Amino acid sequence: MSFRRDKITKPIFSWARGVLPAMSDTEREALEAGDVWWDADLFTGNPDWSKLLKIAPAKLTDEERAFLDGPVDELCAMLDEWKIFWEWRDLPPDVWHFVKHEKFFGMIIPKEFGGLGFSPYAHSEVVRKISTRSIAAAVTVMVPNSLGPGELLMRFGTKEQQQRWLPRLADGRDIPCFGLTSPEAGSDAASMVDTGIICKGTFEDREVVGLRLNWHKRYITLGPVATLLGLAFKAYDPDHLVGDQEELGITVALIPTHLPGVEIGHRHLPSMQVFQNGPNRGRDVFIPLDYVIGGKERLGQGWKMLMTALAAGRGISLPSLSAAGAAYAARTTGAYARIREQFGISISKFEGVEEPLARIVATAYQLDAARRLTCAALNVGVHPAVISGIMKLHATERMRTAIDDAMDIHGGKAVIDGPQNYLGNLHRAVPVGITVEGANILTRNLIVFGQGAIRAHPYLLNEMNALADTDRERGLTAFDKAFWKHVGHSLRTLFRAFGRSWTFGAFAMAPDAGDATPFYRQLSRYSAAFALCADMALLTLGGALKRKEMLSARFGDILSELYLLSAALKRWQDEGRQKEDFAALEWCMATGFKTIENRLAEILANLPNRFVAGFLKLVVQPFGARVLGPSDRVVHQCAAIVLEPSAARERLTPDLAHVDDDGGFARLERAFLLVTSTDAIAKRMRAARIRDWKDAVTKGVITQAEGEQLASAHEAVTKVIEVDDFAPEALSPIYKKTVNVHQFFQELGEQRAAS
Repeated sequence: MSFRRDKITKPIFSWARGVLPAMSDTEREALEAGDVWWDADLFTGNPDWSKLLKIAPAKLTDEERAFLDGPVDELCAMLDEWKIFWEWRDLPPDVWHFVKHEKFFGMIIPKEFGGLGFSPYAHSEVVRKISTRSIAAAVTVMVPNSLGPGELLMRFGTKEQQQRWLPRLADGRDIPCFGLTSPEAGSDAASMVDTGIICKGTFEDREVVGLRLNWHKRYITLGPVATLLGLAFKAYDPDHLVGDQEELGITVALIPTHLPGVEIGHRHLPSMQVFQNGPNRGRDVFIPLDYVIGGKERLGQGWKMLMTALAAGRGISLPSLSAAGAAYAARTTGAYARIREQFGISISKFEGVEEPLARIVATAYQLDAARRLTCAALNVGVHPAVISGIMKLHATERMRTAIDDAMDIHGGKAVIDGPQNYLGNLHRAVPVGITVEGANILTRNLIVFGQGAIRAHPYLLNEMNALADTDRERGLTAFDKAFWKHVGHSLRTLFRAFGRSWTFGAFAMAPDAGDATPFYRQLSRYSAAFALCADMALLTLGGALKRKEMLSARFGDILSELYLLSAALKRWQDEGRQKEDFAALEWCMATGFKTIENRLAEILANLPNRFVAGFLKLVVQPFGARVLGPSDRVVHQCAAIVLEPSAARERLTPDLAHVDDDGGFARLERAFLLVTSTDAIAKRMRAARIRDWKDAVTKGVITQAEGEQLASAHEAVTKVIEVDDFAPEALSPIYKKTVNVHQFFQELGEQRAAS
């Protein structure tokens, strides 16, 4: 052991210390935040599928289910999305009162502090359901339960802080927000210029040591109505009142918004969404040190605290909204395609419609599978940082694709705004999800693989910590141990990847999963290929890999697909291997495999070390990228899931906010049920070449009752196809003084002619 360490490992150790790039404190804290979970198994190149299948599915308690069926349904019935964003530009007062009274803001706060004490899965289910009724309401509810004062107080606050603030947050006496983003620092929070100077000052008529704060924040959700602001800033101690260090680093504190110097700005209007959002400033705002979350001991630890909290929040809020959006798009678009006719037949029969419809269906299946699997981890106290990044990135991106597809199939129905348009506002809201909680470009290019390669790799973080150890001898010993384990792991992965690639995964590890067994074999094959290529890229590029953002993004795409496809397989197993859902699973697998193979080919084509690239191609992709995506058969079967009432359709789109009113969604549901229930009657008429149901009754082709059923279905479809129109004065105040628009423009022309 000593000979290996001193004669073989030591030169490698010295070389590696010289080339290892310096890691900033914020980078290290981001890496150390949260946990690794199933992503670590995927990085081994040989995932243990029994471990995945043994994970207990996330479930609701009786109390949580009662809340969904009670207060959540009541809230949804109170919401009118058209009036919220077009007329009121806010939630109405009775809704604000209701969400406070029913403790929607305190879902994650423990019961001992007056909250509901719900699980992450219950939080996700509530957000998901409300999202299908109103984006503004969903965002309003999700933010206090995600990244913000409540989450940070629960995890890092002192007992005194928890006892003082959590009950007020739980019952709505205080409305929270969190100020992180500033004009100078968006995704690069480390560049913020907001400051807190430790000094002595007067607070509530007593002299204390505290912080004098100056800040400018923007894009702050709930900021315009918040009474308690969680604030991120850089703390400094120039007079050394708390220690020897002058620059303490990013810190988070609680700021009651009534304090002198706090300025709440006007509202932003993000993509025409009217949830409360806006800027705020602080000018020489003084707070005592016990307003720092966690107290004086937490000064300078804010970035790690934020990253740890974000590891949970990013896995719940936006993935829940995105999964809801995809399921909503699947249900509405399937129904609309089924009832809408062009050229005398339902547009659902056109293959050009089936293709995007199948994509929507499979996206809904996969996103909800991944949401449930991630919530299962959160439910047992795991905070998977890398997986949360994958979820936020891919949930919002795939929702964007699903909503775009839904808009295309609906055509003008979804373009013309008004109370009957059930898709337009969701389409407008998509860029908000793409942008917040970390821009997707940054997440894809830098975080998913950049963070995952270090955190989830079985040995890399240990090697990096050993190289950075200030005690050289201790570092060398630790590096020797980790490095040779890494070498052994890489050799095993090499032979594993070679064997699985050349045999097309025929003998790869897989559980007995019925029709899905071959999919596990392919994922085992791709996991080995990914692990080997990642190791070789890290070996040949070292720290330079983080500057190769396009390579990093491609590796991140593969890791993301491995996780999302694992989730889809887990869902199919947990739901009892439903044959009717298999087409959706097949679509996910074929599309995911195509993405993985294409990304591997792109990595090998662009890896700077061409000798290594050629070697890897021989090992992991000797026959090139061969998967073409889902077959036409799979597309047809996948789209069919939402074209008829069925248990499969209900499994795909459960717990959407169905409200028995005359809104666009309710009209669509009624028309869909009527059309599908009269399909056999309509077929008899078409076979007899009769278009008018009264003629069909006269000729005995159908009965009077059947004819009336057809008439009801036709009337219901007509109401769905209708779009809203408005009187000119209802849209613009410039018309209100004239009798009609024609007279207005005639008078305007006469005035111009006279001048």
